[in-house]
Amino acid sequence: MNPAPDQSGPAVTLSSAPGRWVVLACVLGSGVAGIDATVVNIALPDIGHSLDVRFAALQWTVTAYSLTLASLILLGGSLGDRLGRRRIFVVGVIWFAVASALCSLAPGIGWLVAARALQGVGGALLTPASLAIIQSSFAEVDRAKAIGTWSAWSGTAAALAPFVGGWLLAIGSWRWIFVINLPLAAVIVVLAVRHVPETRDETAHGRLDLLGAALGVIALGGITAGTIAAADHTLASPIVWAPLAIGVAGAIGFVVVERSVANPMLPMSMFASRQFSATNAVTFLLYGAMGAALLLLVVALQTVTGFSPLLAGTALLPITVMMLAFAGRFGALSGRFGPRLFIGFGPMVSALGLVLLTFLSPDSGYWTAVLPAMAVFGLGAAIFVAPLTSTVLAAAPASHAGLASGVNNAVARAAGLIAVAALPTIAGLSGDAYQSAAGYLPPFRTALWICVGLQVAAGVLALCTVRNEHARSKPNAVGCRSVGLAGDQVAPAGDGTRPHGTHRDGTQADRVPRG
Repeated sequence: MNPAPDQSGPAVTLSSAPGRWVVLACVLGSGVAGIDATVVNIALPDIGHSLDVRFAALQWTVTAYSLTLASLILLGGSLGDRLGRRRIFVVGVIWFAVASALCSLAPGIGWLVAARALQGVGGALLTPASLAIIQSSFAEVDRAKAIGTWSAWSGTAAALAPFVGGWLLAIGSWRWIFVINLPLAAVIVVLAVRHVPETRDETAHGRLDLLGAALGVIALGGITAGTIAAADHTLASPIVWAPLAIGVAGAIGFVVVERSVANPMLPMSMFASRQFSATNAVTFLLYGAMGAALLLLVVALQTVTGFSPLLAGTALLPITVMMLAFAGRFGALSGRFGPRLFIGFGPMVSALGLVLLTFLSPDSGYWTAVLPAMAVFGLGAAIFVAPLTSTVLAAAPASHAGLASGVNNAVARAAGLIAVAALPTIAGLSGDAYQSAAGYLPPFRTALWICVGLQVAAGVLALCTVRNEHARSKPNAVGCRSVGLAGDQVAPAGDGTRPHGTHRDGTQADRVPRG
C-alpha cells in the first residue's frame, strides 16, 4: 500500500466542477507565462523602432526573461513543495502581472530589460507550481487525464500567442502585449483563491539551495552578457571578457556547490546515466537552434519580406499544426520500435525546413516560401519531441521522473537563452541591421546555416549515443511535451525540484497511472 498523497485537501476529479476550475486556473497561469515569451519575439521590430535601440538591446529584451526563468525554475518548484503550491502559484501570477505593468510603462530599454527579468522570476514561480497543483490535487484515477488536458490546452495557448500578439500590435502598440496580462492575472488569482486546493510536501526538509540558484543566475548572466557584447566589441575589451570570466567562474562554482550540498537544486548524480546525459545534450543543441531560428525568423518576416506583425505571427502556426497532428503518433512508434532513429532523423528533417528558409528574399510569398519551410520544420519537430521527452524520463529512476523532466526543461530554456545571445553575434547581426532587408538578410542566412548545423549535430549525436531501449512504464511519464512557437515547453509531471510521486525520504507517494 502506498502512503497517502501529499495534499492537505480532498482529491478532485476532472468530471467535477472543482476539478475543471483547477485545470482552468493552471492552464491560464502556465499559458500567460508561455505566451509572453513568443509574443515579445514578434514585437521586437516595433520595440526597436519605438525606443530607438540597437539589436543587442533587443536581444536583452528576450534573454533577460529567459535568464531568470531558466535559472530559477527548479528553485520555484521546490518553494511550491515546501510553502504551498497554490500560494507560490498566486505569488508568481501577481509578480508576473506587476512586472508586466512595469514593462508596459518602460520609458527606455534599460527599464524594459529589468522588468523582463522580473517577469522571468514570476514565471519561474508559477510555471512549475501550475503542473504540481494538477499532480497533487487530482484523484489518482483522473490524474493522468488531467495532466493531459493541462498539457493540450497549454500547448494551444502557446499556439495562439503569435496570432494574438500580431493582432495587438496591429490595433495598438507593443505596450499592449504586456497590458493584456493584467486582466488575465486578475482572473487567474480569483480562480486560484476560490477553487484551487492548497497542497504541499509535508516531508520536505533541509535548506533551499539558494546559493546554487544564485550561481546559476551568475553563470548564465555572465556568459550571456559577454556574448552579446562581443557583437560590438573585441574579445580583448573588458566589456566582453569580464562578464565571460564571471560567467565561467559562476558555472564552475555551481557545479562545485551542486556536488557538495545536501539538497542540491540540480543533483549531478543524475548525469551519471549516459542515456540521461546524451538526451540532455541533444536537447541543448536542438532547442538552442530552434529558439534562435524562430526568433530571427519572425523579425526577418517583417524586415525582409514586409509581412505585418499579424501575418508574421500566424506564419508559425504550421509548426503547431504538425505537432498536434503527428507528435503523438511518432511518440507511439518510438515506444514500439525504440527512440534512436526518431531522435536521430527528426532533427535532420527540421534542419531541412531551415534550409528552405535560407532562400527567403524580399520577393518571397507566404504560400510559396514560408509555408513549405514551416511545415517541414514542424514535421521534424513532431518526429523527435515525444521520443526525446520519453527517453529523458526513461533514463532516470522511476522515483526521479519528475526531477528528470524539470532538469530537461531547464536545459532547453538555457539552450535557447545562450543561442539567442550567441548566434546573432557569430553571424554578424548587430547595430541597426534589423531595420533594413539589405542589412538583415545576409547575417540571418548565416545564422540559419549555423542552426542547421546544430540540428544535424544533434541528430548525429543521438544516433551515436542514444540506446534503442523501449520506454519503461513510469508513473509520471504522462503524455509528451508540447512545444510552443519559440521552443517554449510544457513538460510532463514534475517541473519542480522534487519527483512528484515520492517524498523527500524516497518513499513512494501518490502514483500516477499510465495514461
